[in-house]
Amino acid sequence: MELVNESPRVLGNRYEIGDLLGHGGMAEVHLGRDTRLGRTIAIKLLRVDLARDPTFQARFRREAQSAAALNHPTIVAVYDTGEEQIADARGGVVALPYIVMEFVEGRTLRDLLIDGNPIDVGYALDITAGVLSALEYSHRSGIVHRDIKPGNVMIGSQDEIKVMDFGIARAMADATATMTQTQAVIGTAQYLSPEQARGETVDARSDLYSAGCLLFELITGRPPFVADSPVAVAYQHVRENPHPPSTYNPQVPESVDRVVLHALAKDREHRYQSAAEFRTDVEAARSGRRVSAVAPAAAAAAAAATEYMPAAGPGTRAMAPVGDGYGAPGSSMLPGAPAAGEEADYGYGSRRESRAQQNRRSPAVAYAVLIGAVILVFALIAFGVSKLTGGSNGQKVTVPHVVGMQRAEAEKKLNDLKLIPKVTESPSATVAKGGVISQEPPQGQLVAQNTEVAVVVSTGPNTAAVPDLKGMTQDEARSALSDAGLTVGRVVSQDDSKIPADQVIKTNPAAGSNVDKGSVVDLYISSGEVKVPDLTGMTLSEATQALDAKGLNIKTKFEPSDQPVNTVIGQNNKDAKVSRGSTVTVTVSSGPLTPSTTPDPTTPDPTTPDPTTPDPTTPGPTTDG
Repeated sequence: MELVNESPRVLGNRYEIGDLLGHGGMAEVHLGRDTRLGRTIAIKLLRVDLARDPTFQARFRREAQSAAALNHPTIVAVYDTGEEQIADARGGVVALPYIVMEFVEGRTLRDLLIDGNPIDVGYALDITAGVLSALEYSHRSGIVHRDIKPGNVMIGSQDEIKVMDFGIARAMADATATMTQTQAVIGTAQYLSPEQARGETVDARSDLYSAGCLLFELITGRPPFVADSPVAVAYQHVRENPHPPSTYNPQVPESVDRVVLHALAKDREHRYQSAAEFRTDVEAARSGRRVSAVAPAAAAAAAAATEYMPAAGPGTRAMAPVGDGYGAPGSSMLPGAPAAGEEADYGYGSRRESRAQQNRRSPAVAYAVLIGAVILVFALIAFGVSKLTGGSNGQKVTVPHVVGMQRAEAEKKLNDLKLIPKVTESPSATVAKGGVISQEPPQGQLVAQNTEVAVVVSTGPNTAAVPDLKGMTQDEARSALSDAGLTVGRVVSQDDSKIPADQVIKTNPAAGSNVDKGSVVDLYISSGEVKVPDLTGMTLSEATQALDAKGLNIKTKFEPSDQPVNTVIGQNNKDAKVSRGSTVTVTVSSGPLTPSTTPDPTTPDPTTPDPTTPDPTTPGPTTDG
């Protein structure tokens, strides 16, 4: 195999390498062109020093093949993989792996966050939902990304979400490099899951932690943990609890705080268990519906931030917390506590006030203190009773089972028990439109009257029919699919004799098929060209029909031949591709050549005497005897 230098300009005799689009610690990404299909692509080349490692090459090859099998609208498509034999700087020969990918015109989330400012919370949730959709698909295919970060998420020119580097990140994570040896790991320490930071085996839930870090940064403008070194950041991922995002951005609602903190749980068993579960909460928060997240990390953070006083023991008076309502805001006064400047007795000594001075206190003051204490006790009791009864008359009811009922029936059943239905809507593939999908609190729980019961009602299957796009231009087809809630998958050029160039021939799935919204629909676009068939040996009538079926015209010329009359003996453009409507010239036999009846002037006429032969009627010379 012919060798190239360290900067090959053509890979696999097919892919032209163009300008550098970006680079990282592991690879470079170039703009490229597929000379065979004539389309713009992106080419990722692995660094030469990593290409020398046969173990890494084997893993890269295996993972690249897995990534190429992923076909989802939120994942950058991998078209091809290969290796190019190159001569390195040392004069040796190494196999340089490369991956040919879909070129996405847009920018990464890292570019979007470059100024350190948060983006709109709703838009951030939309982006995160797209990332989780990609992870949901890849996890079902057995592929863990392991490097979810802003630099690996693209926002296309039409605001489409594209996740990059599937497979490559897994190959890097599987390598034996440590944090201090691998720039790729150091560069993404801010998005490492605790188990990654500890060097443990990772799974799909590690991606969800990284996605939580991504959402945190989108809505706050900064990662959840910041430190002077990657090792310090990794330590924080393992040991410290993050602050709620609303600490840095007051515009973040409490429900989003809960979603983020639940995703950032240290123990993977306590965070979201699937991308689908995470995405459901993200979409619920986006639409203002109830989220399921309990945010264990938030509870841990609150516990860490709260100081507890020791229990009151003999001779010890417990001090009320600051601003607890016993005194003025910011005070720590109990009823009857010493005024400012006085020395309190907490059991460690007597006050420097004589008993006589104490006795001089007015009885009215003592009575006032006693009355205040009694009022306070009754107020606390009333408050506790109110909290326990939910502000009702104290009666409790058992929450009924309303799942599966129609909305009106469920609301009536709850209202009859003096419970307050709080209805939200959500699509469902299993529950008919108007039916109750879920409820909270669940059936059988004892609650006070006037308690809210959250009821999720189905809007029906989240499906759409594939529209009939035949004859549309590609732009028209894309618009029609978008209106139907579907996305464009592959665009395949195909020859067709009846459909003009650049118009849709068919789709996959076919028109009229019912599919989930967001599904991918492949377009087959007419190339405007047809292959000229081999007409040799056909009759003129058969050749005319064959060309007509291909949308081609025929022009005939006749020549004598030993073939039967009207048999095609020649043509132009045989097996070539020509534009639809082109003319094919066909040579047709006019039959054998007919012998001519005109005498050849060079052939003697048998009726004409030869001048060299004597005429027997002419006397010859005489001789004398």
